[in-house]
Amino acid sequence: MIITGKKFSKPELSRVINGDVELSDDKKVEKFRLDKVLVELFPDYNRSTLQTFIKSGYVLVNEKPALKPNTLIEKDAKIELNLPEELVNEDLKKAAIEKMRPKTIFEDENVLVLDKPSGLLSMSKGEYSAEPTLEDYGLLVHRLDRDTSGVVILGKNEKTQKMLRKQFQDRKAHKTYYAIVEGRPKLDSAMIDLPMSRNIKHPTTFVVDANGKPAQTYYKVISSNEKYSLLELRPTTGRTHQLRVHLKYLGTPILGDRVYGTANPDTNLRLFLHAKTLEITIPKSKRVTFESPLPKEFDEVLNKR
Repeated sequence: MIITGKKFSKPELSRVINGDVELSDDKKVEKFRLDKVLVELFPDYNRSTLQTFIKSGYVLVNEKPALKPNTLIEKDAKIELNLPEELVNEDLKKAAIEKMRPKTIFEDENVLVLDKPSGLLSMSKGEYSAEPTLEDYGLLVHRLDRDTSGVVILGKNEKTQKMLRKQFQDRKAHKTYYAIVEGRPKLDSAMIDLPMSRNIKHPTTFVVDANGKPAQTYYKVISSNEKYSLLELRPTTGRTHQLRVHLKYLGTPILGDRVYGTANPDTNLRLFLHAKTLEITIPKSKRVTFESPLPKEFDEVLNKR
């Protein structure tokens, strides 16, 4: 569905001063950042959303896809926003979301427990997501990284969401993960007690840092072969990327970790980290443990020789 196919008007000179426009010294041709031009042309969407559209290939400049928000275009360029029908038609959008709904582990009037597949986002990055997220199915209580699979619980109302979130904050919700790592830890079981902080050089990642926030992870080796080991992991804190950072520090990165590990032909393009169990109290004061079986890819890697 093409939203528009028009040329944009010449902005004011102040945009040159602000750095939104570049002037070529040889031809004195004005050029403008694509994402900022789109904000003017499509005020119904914010800049973050429009950047998502660009990266998804939904924006055409002179009838060709432009995949970078910082693409510089001339003032007489033809701009088209070509959104798939399922993104603008609410009925089709709901059908697509329902089609990709993860397997339900448990559901009642207050909570929904899903078996999240690897690849599903927990929440949208910004106002808009061009793909389904866990937020399409309920109120988010906790998050799993996109590439992590397993048990996740959602609230069906704000009161329940608040109750469940408090348990995570107070460390009264207990999670068990299983991971396949490269090699084998020196000890069959131990507690990793290594504080962490954000990596200043790469702000989206984290590192072990003596001056960082406390982070503890219990691990136990379940099985191993010549190349890999299956570990049970029980974090007592919930730092972002905690398990991945701790295992990298031990010299046994999680298989398939493209950020903290190495490229590996056995990964099948997924992170081998799985949230296997979640023990928590749900409304009506009922303490329960929800469980998700290990994905078949785990057995395939462990049994591979």
